[in-house]
Amino acid sequence: MKIKNIDKIAILLLALFMSGCVHQELILPGTGVTTVPTQEESTVDVSDLNTTVQAEQTVPRIPFPVSEYSRLPRSGSATIKGSIYLIGPTGQKIYGKQTRLYLNPVTSYSRQWYRESYLGGHKMAKADPRLFNYLKFTTSDANGRFAFYGVPAGSYYVIGVVRCAEECGYDTLQNIRVAKEVSVGPGGTTEVELSKTIN
Repeated sequence: MKIKNIDKIAILLLALFMSGCVHQELILPGTGVTTVPTQEESTVDVSDLNTTVQAEQTVPRIPFPVSEYSRLPRSGSATIKGSIYLIGPTGQKIYGKQTRLYLNPVTSYSRQWYRESYLGGHKMAKADPRLFNYLKFTTSDANGRFAFYGVPAGSYYVIGVVRCAEECGYDTLQNIRVAKEVSVGPGGTTEVELSKTIN
């Protein structure tokens, strides 16, 4: 009677285990066969494995481009104003009432966030604290209207959050992030409809 390959493996592993060469069982996926790491393999630090998993789940940010940010103008006379809202499943507008908004200058650093996090939906590593020196903040009113004053000429991501539940088709309250790229000149007012459609 021939011994199946699976039986040969099991007999070999049993012999190795009894000899004391190996310890600590692991299951080979899809086979039901139990194997064991060697002494060298079993010394891997669990924290190293956790770090690897975390790195796969979180997108690392590029190094903060100091020279790129140092070239940005720090003062200006332009105004960015508009309204923030979601377009619900039935076409109704759900306004972001008294919500925090901010302007983030367009750089290689913020482009990565826009591409990976906002468009791609990936979790990003924490932002470099130096970024906050270049952001402008405001709060919308009860009708979702907002304005940023004294904005230097350049390109920005206008970013805010609208809270929405049943009217957007959700069972629980959700914070829906909305972002849009805008460009402004050295003065004047730029109107922005900061909106997102919920399907």
